[in-house]
Amino acid sequence: MSRLSTKHFIGLKDAKQSDIQLIIDTALTFREVLERPIKKIPSLKGKNIVNLFFENSTRTKLSFELAEKRLSADVMNFAASSSSLNKGESLRDTVQNIQAMKIDCAVMRHPVPGSCLKLTEYLDCPIVNAGDGTNEHPTQAMLDITSLYEKFGKIKNLKVSIVGDILHSRVAMSNILGLQKMGAKVLLCAPPHLIPKFMSEFGVRISHDINEALEWSDALNILRIQRERMGIGLVPSVKEYRDLFGVTKERLQRLNKEVVIMHPGPINRGVEVDTYVADSDQSVILNQVLNGVAVRMSILYLLLGVANES
Repeated sequence: MSRLSTKHFIGLKDAKQSDIQLIIDTALTFREVLERPIKKIPSLKGKNIVNLFFENSTRTKLSFELAEKRLSADVMNFAASSSSLNKGESLRDTVQNIQAMKIDCAVMRHPVPGSCLKLTEYLDCPIVNAGDGTNEHPTQAMLDITSLYEKFGKIKNLKVSIVGDILHSRVAMSNILGLQKMGAKVLLCAPPHLIPKFMSEFGVRISHDINEALEWSDALNILRIQRERMGIGLVPSVKEYRDLFGVTKERLQRLNKEVVIMHPGPINRGVEVDTYVADSDQSVILNQVLNGVAVRMSILYLLLGVANES
């Protein structure tokens, strides 16, 4: 099996199309493993992986940990809140102390954009970006793209709309980069103040009409509207956002076609998407969750395991 062309998996901005396709193909192989009665394989047995999470996370952290354990790796979990960082230790000293324990890979989530790239200066092992500020969340984009590939059998020429808070979303950025690299057409749909002006430079379509986005799309990737941003001028109210941009049962039933519904989670039911829509046959949201484990298995295996089996 081929390897990724890079030592690290930091983002999709500079990723090669061939690497993205390799991750998809390998992930779909691991999907079959996850359907077996015994879901564990020895591909990374003896490898030590540390999860460095400097931000709260539930789905991403659990998904990485499960992926690592399914590959039989030894896993260490680092929580910044209980570390020596609270005593004034620098990030560099912290991670280099961890490296002295002979780790083989580091998975990091950090609130500062570019932090994972910076980490490559401190550690010799492969680094996987689990989300760096509002920059990128490449493994989430890869599981979204893999879910689309699984559903349609292709990415090229698919029409995919990303709906919601584009301004604060690292998921949106990675999806735009990855989808376009694989030949998809992308539309962004949100209130004007939730779409950065520079997005037009990426060659995406922009709309402020959810009905237009639904009519245009093969698939909708719906982003969470962050409740913490409501009431400060960005999103005046839950009701107003739902009325203008919510993906509702009524809007879906007015279409003369089916649109695949996606959401990276967590879902605000009744705000950006109705329960009926999230649980409908058109939804692949639960598939995205399972593909999250398979994709992270794929990336870790392609960074660490291929050399052992070649």
